[in-house]
Amino acid sequence: MVRKAKVEFDDLPPDNFDPKNPYGDPVAMLEYREHLVREKWIQIETAKIIRERLRWCYRIEGINHHQKCRHLVDQYLESTRGVGWGKDARPPEFHEPKKVAEAE
Repeated sequence: MVRKAKVEFDDLPPDNFDPKNPYGDPVAMLEYREHLVREKWIQIETAKIIRERLRWCYRIEGINHHQKCRHLVDQYLESTRGVGWGKDARPPEFHEPKKVAEAE
């Protein structure tokens, strides 16, 4: 038995999955579900990495952390918006980043 040098994943959902008839091709449905789970885990782990960097910044910067770590706070809030298990049943407008309304 020979092992592969590295594991390769497709970045795209399966081509033959039909959202109107998800049970038409059970293999494509399972591949699509695996794709969604993989993407969700990537989002969760990205948020964890940013959170660790934010903790480090808070400890290092001390009293100046409000100014020096603000970019990490913004990244963390953006990365956690719509992330997590159970968020898929919410309407899509809750998953989108909030846009600041321009003052007229």
